[in-house]
Amino acid sequence: MTVCSSPGLSAAHEQEGPPPPPAADEDGGAARAGCAITVDGAYAARLTHSGGSWYPERWTLDGPEPYAVPLPGNQPEEPGTEVQPMGDGRVLVRRLVDGRHTFSLLYPTGPGTGELLLGAVESPEGTVLRLLPPAPGGERAYALAAGSRSSAVWLVAGGSFGPELLAEVTGHCSGGVWLDRTGRMLALDRRAGGRTKTVVVDLGDGGAVSPLLQITPGSDDRLLLADPDSGLLLIGSDAASPGRERLGWGVLGSTLPVRFPECLLPSNCAMTPFAIQPGQVLTPEHCAVALHCRGPFGSWIGVWRPSERGVRHLPAPEGWLAGAGLWTEDGVLRLPYATVAVPCGVARWTAPTAVREQTAVQEQAATRGQAAVREQAAVQEQTAVQEQVAVREHTAPEVARLPGPREARPAPGAARPAHGSTQVAQATQGAQAAVQEQGTQAAQTQRPPRTAPAPQAPRTPHDTPLTPPAAPPRVPLPLSLPLPSSTDEVPRPPHAQTPEAEPPAPAAARPVPLQQAALTGRMATG
Repeated sequence: MTVCSSPGLSAAHEQEGPPPPPAADEDGGAARAGCAITVDGAYAARLTHSGGSWYPERWTLDGPEPYAVPLPGNQPEEPGTEVQPMGDGRVLVRRLVDGRHTFSLLYPTGPGTGELLLGAVESPEGTVLRLLPPAPGGERAYALAAGSRSSAVWLVAGGSFGPELLAEVTGHCSGGVWLDRTGRMLALDRRAGGRTKTVVVDLGDGGAVSPLLQITPGSDDRLLLADPDSGLLLIGSDAASPGRERLGWGVLGSTLPVRFPECLLPSNCAMTPFAIQPGQVLTPEHCAVALHCRGPFGSWIGVWRPSERGVRHLPAPEGWLAGAGLWTEDGVLRLPYATVAVPCGVARWTAPTAVREQTAVQEQAATRGQAAVREQAAVQEQTAVQEQVAVREHTAPEVARLPGPREARPAPGAARPAHGSTQVAQATQGAQAAVQEQGTQAAQTQRPPRTAPAPQAPRTPHDTPLTPPAAPPRVPLPLSLPLPSSTDEVPRPPHAQTPEAEPPAPAAARPVPLQQAALTGRMATG
């Protein structure tokens, strides 16, 4: 295999008819996508035709609306020409001319197309060369030249000069998946000893090769797709069912075995993964995977997650560039399509799980907001109640406490505590002595028996009843006045104008405070 610079160009024949179908892998694998998209999703490129002439076309996808820029060269392109977008908007073109693979960069220059020749790679008989998927960063482009006994990895764009040979791998290699975001670790499916196993080529270490995937010694194991953020790997292997390749998944660097879900083994169609949702760090089971499904009734799109047990089937948009698409970090699948009415369009579809998660987050936020409002209302209500209580306590007048029932009077002849003033007590004793000595008058009426009040509990200083002013001292009654009928009755002093006072009508007894006991009683007239 030799390298040539500034190769000559040969004339190409014009082709008529519809666009060519996606080219199949030289090893009989799945068909390649209808267009290539950069890792960041900013640009895409495809080979299209107009008026019977084939030419590259660049799509700009990172703007408000996608738009296409045709990049026709000096002559029409062959249907098998490969194109790949670069990170700066230029388009890499690989052409097969007289057994040599030439590489050029195309870019728009006003009404025309500019072309920068990069060089050519000659491959011996039986060697197949093709472009590898767009590398992370978009500054470099690589190609794989696969022979029957050995394979080579070439840097065809972004080097210091022309194509550069970076690594040689023993055995026939196919596939090509990037395992990191720097474009250093490249996974290839190598066939040796009658079995296919995936190996890793370290392009930053002189092309060192190390094994990556070997489920069983006798199985054919291929790496189909990988996500550097989560480490999710999509694997094709016949380890679970010898002789029939099944779609499985695993995690890079994990000790867990590869799993082969039953939902990824339909009997009436073939499934090929073409996009994995990025940005799901440490959660590979939550990554959404887009599948290109092909069956007897056409092709459609499947969406699956490792955490789910089923595949959601979706109709492909009209004019979809089959096998092309990419996920955004928030779970939106972007599918490029081209029709007569819309020559450059992108269909968007949001994964149902992403919608449910967003709805759940919104519901949780609303619930937290309602709880906060209720808590704030409760605090305000409690504060208002406290303020009302404080206002009532501050403005309420002092309420006088009513005195309790007076204590029972002692029996006649027993010692009686003094109440009121000394003069009142002496007058009472004199009246009692006069009754004992004279005995000339009898009580006209009998006072109803009086029940003793219940014992009163000790009072605190706050419970002390209001004491009325002390009564003025009374003079002793003369002996000529009528006497009281009992010891509880106190004679009333006569008026100064009349020698005798008119006796009042009998009155019912009423409870009074102890301080006024000497002033109560019922008079009896003779």
